[in-house]
Amino acid sequence: MSTPGGSLDAMLNIIMAIDNSPIPVVSYVYPAGSTSWSAGTYILVASHFAAMAPRTVIGSCQPISYSPLGSTPINDSKIINAMVSVMDTHARSHNRNVTLATLFITQNLNVDDEEALSNRMIEFRAESFASLLSQLDGLSANTSAGMKVLQTSNATAIEYSFRLRESILNAVADPTVSSILFLVGIFALIYGFSAPGAGGEIIGGIAVLLALFGMGFDVNVVSVVMVLIGAILLVYELVTPGFGIFGIAGSILLVIGALFLVPFTPEKWAISSDWYAAFTTIVLAAGACIVAISLFIIFKIMQVRRRRPVIGTMTGDLITAKDDAAPNASGFVWYNGEIWVARCESGMTAGKKYKIIGKDGPTLLVREAPQ
Repeated sequence: MSTPGGSLDAMLNIIMAIDNSPIPVVSYVYPAGSTSWSAGTYILVASHFAAMAPRTVIGSCQPISYSPLGSTPINDSKIINAMVSVMDTHARSHNRNVTLATLFITQNLNVDDEEALSNRMIEFRAESFASLLSQLDGLSANTSAGMKVLQTSNATAIEYSFRLRESILNAVADPTVSSILFLVGIFALIYGFSAPGAGGEIIGGIAVLLALFGMGFDVNVVSVVMVLIGAILLVYELVTPGFGIFGIAGSILLVIGALFLVPFTPEKWAISSDWYAAFTTIVLAAGACIVAISLFIIFKIMQVRRRRPVIGTMTGDLITAKDDAAPNASGFVWYNGEIWVARCESGMTAGKKYKIIGKDGPTLLVREAPQ
């Protein structure tokens, strides 16, 4: 295991599967330098055998109350007592240090592999998987099917890797990735609807769907509403002249909504406060970057909209005849350094000034102007 923690429901389901397994389950915090905080520690304590690689850490099991402004430990006796009961029950059943298991929750204690071994929280320290198998050989464990003896000295290790489907789900299931995908998807939808045909709506739809799959559709409804309202306000700002309160309000709603997309209630999640602090920082940075880019694009769009059209404002401008031309006959004229074809009812004289009164296809319609 190497985990910052995770869903409390998933953790309890894993522990239940271990309790009802007819085969001994060994939890191994690996590789060296890994951590198995919060939900990972609960699973480690519930396993038939627990092992840690050198320089690994477990602990930090106290429930945390999360918000974008920070995190605080939960001291509600109902929640604390429930978590302590789960931890102590499994520590006692596997003859582990109940006092230390309780301190993981009540004091947010952390221990490394050496401390865990000396305090009877784990059974083994192993440099490698092969070393762990060697130490496990001949031991027995009480499973749901009775006592089982491990014969691991010549066991063959089979490594299971993710298929493409699991790899994608594993990537988007990370709350940080799914939140960023959701933000990017919303902005892509905004630009897709503002400029149909560019493919933004397709990319945005795919990103939003991937984000929802990663979140398991278990998202904070209020956050989704905030993100959608923010997107609507930005779209409204795009289709109306000027840039003002709607664009600013939409950007703020998008960032705040993104921070609350994952419901971090202590009853549902067991994740270390360090992980959540990193998550908040990443979402804030990503949201700020996306909002900054969006505001820059909106500002440029407004500039283009307010700019005087390059084509269509020739009427009233002066040109200079380059050649003589008979009445209603076409002749060449100078206009802004370019040679154009023009026609005048009274004819044109080379060097004289004429005013543009209209166009007939590529031909300018002119009349004599005061010289």
